[in-house]
Amino acid sequence: MDTTLNDLSHLFKQLGLPHHQEGIDDFVIQNKLDKHTLITDANCWNPAQKAFLKEALLEDAQWSEVIDQLDVMMRAEA
Repeated sequence: MDTTLNDLSHLFKQLGLPHHQEGIDDFVIQNKLDKHTLITDANCWNPAQKAFLKEALLEDAQWSEVIDQLDVMMRAEA
């Protein structure tokens, strides 16, 4: 049984990004998405991060709900 927590902190850790709340907030502020850009096509990801996000969403994996949450946050007006 997979007991990995599926929250933003753990997603950011999985992506190799600062995973404390301040780091997450800073990332979101600095990497806004327009309405036409898919989260997987954002310029802020390296190739490995893009691949992880695409695979997780394609397979509707355990991370997909959290990735969707991040997508909404990256589109929200400041």
